Amino acid sequence: MKYTFSLMGLLLTVALSQPINAQNMNKKFKTVETSRDIPIPAETVWNLVAVDYGSIANSHPTIVSSAYVSGTLKGGKGAERKCYFDEKGKRMLHEKITEWNPEQMSFTQMIVDLKKFPLDNDNSKVTYSVEPVTDNSSRIKAVFHYRTKPAFMGGMVKGKFKSLLDSYFISVEHHLTTGENVTIENFKKIEKQYIK
Repeated sequence: MKYTFSLMGLLLTVALSQPINAQNMNKKFKTVETSRDIPIPAETVWNLVAVDYGSIANSHPTIVSSAYVSGTLKGGKGAERKCYFDEKGKRMLHEKITEWNPEQMSFTQMIVDLKKFPLDNDNSKVTYSVEPVTDNSSRIKAVFHYRTKPAFMGGMVKGKFKSLLDSYFISVEHHLTTGENVTIENFKKIEKQYIK
């Protein structure tokens, strides 16, 4: 169960692929799309999810810790972060932003490196976007294209990946509403407050 939830966490963070020039997306992949309307202005959501890219552990239910790497100081094209899904660092994602569009409040990320996750780096990526609904509310979206290793697992984990992204969006809403960091320990209690 912990491995499954962490696998989802991996994908949620989901910035997927190896170095930009190595990613080709030329194999058959699966797609997961999801969104959530939240009562928070779009710019505030964008600042948390994109600009403060390295601090995802504060608003993600399965990431134990995260930090910028390779000289990155904030979100933007080329920004990199490492996300750890356990205290010992045995399950890890090293992600990199490959496309950055602050005017449209969207970015795409790929996985540079990973440990203990069955993803094909060269054929996986996620695009996050935030759009205003009203002056005081917004919609956060994710489109995750992925291929698993082995490939036959792709269909089996699709629902879990969607659930992970949905959990991340609930966590973003909670963190921005209350200032409380979201963890695997407190997420079930938090989730009950936001299920629609």
